Amino acid sequence: MIKQIAFLLLVLLLITGCNDSDIKRNTEIEKRLHSSIIMVSGNSTSKTYLNTFDDFEWDKAFLVQLYTTQADIEKQVGVKFTDPSNIGSRDDIYLLVFVNEGKAIQYAEIERLHTTFSLGDKEYLEPPNDVIYIER
Repeated sequence: MIKQIAFLLLVLLLITGCNDSDIKRNTEIEKRLHSSIIMVSGNSTSKTYLNTFDDFEWDKAFLVQLYTTQADIEKQVGVKFTDPSNIGSRDDIYLLVFVNEGKAIQYAEIERLHTTFSLGDKEYLEPPNDVIYIER
């Protein structure tokens, strides 16, 4: 009986220790990107640099497009990331997912506000090459 209880406790600890609930939503980046969007006037293209917003270590940042499924997010990002925004059924935000040392560490929900975001011809951003294009 004691062995069974110990086994169940071990399984519960493993299950709770293996989730990605420690991924932080970065509302500061959301606010700063929102301000960058507002500054783009008329039908024009602008760019912004993530290094002016970040205050944490990251290797890669991925821009997840509207209506992207959970499976496609994990394929794009290459690591386990449970989407808390439900972007698979939304067209009002983009998702910016930050990865460091092979683990998703932070994300930001970027409001569209009648704009299109892209990384140019890049698959993902890296700290020395961190330009996000904003087209209105």
